[in-house]
Amino acid sequence: MKTKELVERLDELLGTERFEEIDSSANGLQIGSGKGTIDNVVFAEDASMETIENAASIGADMMVVHHGITWGEIDRITGINYNRIRALIESGISLYVSHLPLDAHQEFGNAAGLAKILELEDREPFGRLGTEFIGVTGGVRDPYTPDRLRSFLAGELDTGDGDVKLLKFGVESIIKIGIVTGAGGDWLGEAVEKELDVFITGEGKARIYHEAKELGMNVILAGHYATETFGVFSLEKIVSEWGMKTKYISRPTGL
Repeated sequence: MKTKELVERLDELLGTERFEEIDSSANGLQIGSGKGTIDNVVFAEDASMETIENAASIGADMMVVHHGITWGEIDRITGINYNRIRALIESGISLYVSHLPLDAHQEFGNAAGLAKILELEDREPFGRLGTEFIGVTGGVRDPYTPDRLRSFLAGELDTGDGDVKLLKFGVESIIKIGIVTGAGGDWLGEAVEKELDVFITGEGKARIYHEAKELGMNVILAGHYATETFGVFSLEKIVSEWGMKTKYISRPTGL
């Protein structure tokens, strides 16, 4: 497939342009000429030297990742940025990035993927950011206790050397669940406003402990990496159906 066509398909699928004003990540084709063809696509959570070198070793033409190299304009190409960009260019690998668009997608985004394994019903968008929502809320048929929900997620998610943390400050019977993956602690207040029973995110700033305690809200911190693998994994399946050779690289950070 031509590079231009693949990029356009991904942009349309993810609604990339809707996030230009609210996402510091440079979403879409982040590195590459946009010319030529793509036959072999590697998917990973992060564009790190490890994943780039792995992609190069198997002859990838493109990498599709959630966390790219630039979070705004790059003033100087030095240090880590230089090493990563040089490795991509020398290997002939284009880099496609989808950050908030892949968090927000209500069908195959990160929060949507986590909602599926929890079998949430009556799902609705959650986690407002500007005009968009980057999370999901819904309910479960059979209530969880906070400890059982933590144990369930620990068994389902690829946490690497990390663990799933529970801040147990709310109700004992959990039905209504809100999810914002990654570093979603800023949406704790919205979870309280919606009278949810638990708020699930990847990681939180230090203040989330006291805020959750004072607000009487259960919070589960399931890991930034672990909660954000669903989107790229779903994209890998979709692009494979488009006729590309694909591979998903798992590199859990434990964070």
